[in-house]
Amino acid sequence: MTDDDATLPSPSPNLRDLPTYGLPCAPAPTDLKLDSNEGISPPRELLKTLASLGPELFCRYQKPHALEALLAESLGLAPEQVLVTAGGDEAIDRACRAFLFPDRELIFPTPAFEMFAYFGKLSGGQIKTTPWRDNVFPTEAMVRLAGPRTGMIIVTSPNNPTGAVATVDDLARLSAACPHALLLVDQAYGAFADVNLTPHALRLPNAIVVHTFSKAYGMAGLRIGFAAGPAALIRALRQAGAPYPVSNVSQALAAAWFREGQAHVRAYIARVRRERADLSRLLSELGRPPLPSQANFVFAPCRDAVWLRDAFAGLGISVRLIPDGADFAGGVRISCPGDAKSFERLAHATQTILAPQALLFDMDGVLADVSRSYRTAIAATAQSYGVELTAAEIAAAKAEDGANDDWVVTQRLLARHGVTADLAEVTARFESRYQGSANQPGLRELETPRFDLAMLRRLAKRFALGVVTGRPRVDAERFLRRFDLADLFRVVVCREDAPLKPDPAAVHLALRKLEMEHAWLIGDAPDDMRAARAAGVLPLGWPASGEEDESTVTALYHAGAARVLHDIHQLEELLP
Repeated sequence: MTDDDATLPSPSPNLRDLPTYGLPCAPAPTDLKLDSNEGISPPRELLKTLASLGPELFCRYQKPHALEALLAESLGLAPEQVLVTAGGDEAIDRACRAFLFPDRELIFPTPAFEMFAYFGKLSGGQIKTTPWRDNVFPTEAMVRLAGPRTGMIIVTSPNNPTGAVATVDDLARLSAACPHALLLVDQAYGAFADVNLTPHALRLPNAIVVHTFSKAYGMAGLRIGFAAGPAALIRALRQAGAPYPVSNVSQALAAAWFREGQAHVRAYIARVRRERADLSRLLSELGRPPLPSQANFVFAPCRDAVWLRDAFAGLGISVRLIPDGADFAGGVRISCPGDAKSFERLAHATQTILAPQALLFDMDGVLADVSRSYRTAIAATAQSYGVELTAAEIAAAKAEDGANDDWVVTQRLLARHGVTADLAEVTARFESRYQGSANQPGLRELETPRFDLAMLRRLAKRFALGVVTGRPRVDAERFLRRFDLADLFRVVVCREDAPLKPDPAAVHLALRKLEMEHAWLIGDAPDDMRAARAAGVLPLGWPASGEEDESTVTALYHAGAARVLHDIHQLEELLP
């Protein structure tokens, strides 16, 4: 608290050092969300349920008694043994409020769902943890940690983020060793496991089970969960929270889907289990073996976890970065999508990132330093129309959408200065300055290789190299011959061969010519990033010489760059 805050109300000391919940996200935008383990949504037709319920659904308070009775019946329990909550999170929060206070301890193994410690500290309890380093639950260590001040023990099976499981015997041992403590069995991912622990946990006198509709039932947005257990324990949880925790809309849809959607849910679970096995096998083949998992995700420990997160984002897929912990090496957690098309995309992305076959290069600004040729030709052509352009203005225009054609960019900049010019005439003036004449050397003579040639030769020994450029073929091949680069590139796709980037056609053509599927592309413009991403090729940005400012970097990331390189030698550091 600063001096300026001294007169404000003081928050609880329990909030001290508690971070606001949030995911560390990659800079590139994503559209396939595989970082939060949500299930597939129920069909749209489920919404018809609401139409039959009438307007009182919206204007009346309603306790979830009907849903609790439905869930209780499915578990063979009395209705008072089930409490519907706002997601499984709220059930855990209520348990901490009810059974933890300043002289009570919360025990759980790590790594773990981060909200356990959060809710425990918020309630004033003391946190004690022990490592869960392999697939064997640390029962003995948990028992040794327990004592007369133990108020609550949490067992998550399958565990988040590893997917490891506890056994029936583990639960029985913990229950017997600490009969005075609440044993909370988090079954958020239990539907995907080989053994259902819920019926066994419900036989224990001091245990409650927490479930959620967010995973197998695909209702994360409705925030529906529930706790089940002995009536006295559930009564304490009921007292520890709000009387109307879940909206009437959520209650109605959850009840309808629980009654009608069981076949859909079973099919989804079966699909996830197959994907989990296939993804685990693929990661192992590619040198990133994941931990054994019985959840709807796999976790791959790795030192380059930040890069893998960013690389998947470069292909439009969000995966979860799990940072290193005191007792645990970090890695990436990847949700199984539960959908054939999405899984195919995930598998392709995984192979592209971890086993690229080819490297594709833009020419202008990447292989060739065009700061004194093309950029100067734009300025000189504009000047011939009486328009003075700044270097910053040209760089900004080149960072826009559809800026792969310098002739069009020049015409666009002239229009912004009030000059209407025919594209053919702009092109002719541009080319006269770039190509030169018998009496006047062209600006093309000022071009030099920008790329480290020794590095290119090293890369050519490991990967198939290709060029994807908007240059006319005669100009592209002239540059490659002039600097003795032609023999390094197996394919050169030019403006005559396919539509210009950001259209992915040129990138697809390069892959077909190479007879390869998995590639990375290095480009200096947002159009390069968009074309690569649309073609399923990993996009890497490398700003052109003199254009390494923050706005250029941001534009490349917004266009989908997995990583923006500040030194081209970083490419070799990223390559597997």
